[in-house]
Amino acid sequence: MFQDNDAKSIRRSLNLPSVLHLLPRLVQTAQSLARPPISSFHVGALGLGSDGCVFLGVNLELLGLPLHHSVHAEQFLLTNLAVHGCPVLLALVVSDAPCGHCRQFFQELRDAKSLRILVTSHVQGNIEKCLSFKPMSEILPNPFGPHDLLDQEIPLLLEPHNNGLSLLPKNAVYVEGNSSNLCNGNCELSRGNDNYGKLSNGNCENAKKDEVLLRKAALEATNNAHAPYSGCPSGVALMDSEGKVYRGSYVESAAYNPSLGPVQAALVAYVAGGGGGYESIVAAVLVEKEGAKVS
Repeated sequence: MFQDNDAKSIRRSLNLPSVLHLLPRLVQTAQSLARPPISSFHVGALGLGSDGCVFLGVNLELLGLPLHHSVHAEQFLLTNLAVHGCPVLLALVVSDAPCGHCRQFFQELRDAKSLRILVTSHVQGNIEKCLSFKPMSEILPNPFGPHDLLDQEIPLLLEPHNNGLSLLPKNAVYVEGNSSNLCNGNCELSRGNDNYGKLSNGNCENAKKDEVLLRKAALEATNNAHAPYSGCPSGVALMDSEGKVYRGSYVESAAYNPSLGPVQAALVAYVAGGGGGYESIVAAVLVEKEGAKVS
């Protein structure tokens, strides 16, 4: 992400008319950051937020998992805006035409039809001289979206959410014989059960602190989740080996299938936050409603 002042400074140094003219310049760099080990097809997207910041989007594919677990660059972009609290996406530039899945995902935005989009692979010649953005309504006419299913006052993607959930008392959380799954050392929490994660290696106090931190972060992500169709919000918090925490919120689509799970959303936060290989992730917590129809 480029902050407002940084984006403007880069724009001036390149003598470009506007920050919008900067976005196409960054697409190839964005593509180089994609992680598509299955398809080897790199997609990069850049978006301009209403706060003046420039946000990144890349596609992520996960080896060993079905293709529907992948994160599209456009989904990454919107999740990146949500992670940083940007309320509106004004325009985006993407290396390749969004698939139908992503065109549908954009419908979760308020006034999605007016969102401006430029596909760099469709531009012939000097792209900065042909900076012709199209409205989303042109690439997805007659859309099906939240307006077909929800009341007008229900918040949409990128708008403030508060699902009003709280955690059960810790002794009411069921985790197969124990209430903690972040400590496997010689401590009271893990005594008699050494099948839990290897985060603490005997340092019980650190494990308890990490668990509290992750549970709190996952709860925050759950309360920020966009789940108006199922009414089953969820959130995930990840911790890396340096103790940094990354949270992701479940995002539903009116068309259901394009929905983005909280694990994928947390991985977006991890990659966007400069995270390296996935092997650096050492702990995770999922928070969801008790007895939820969607888990």
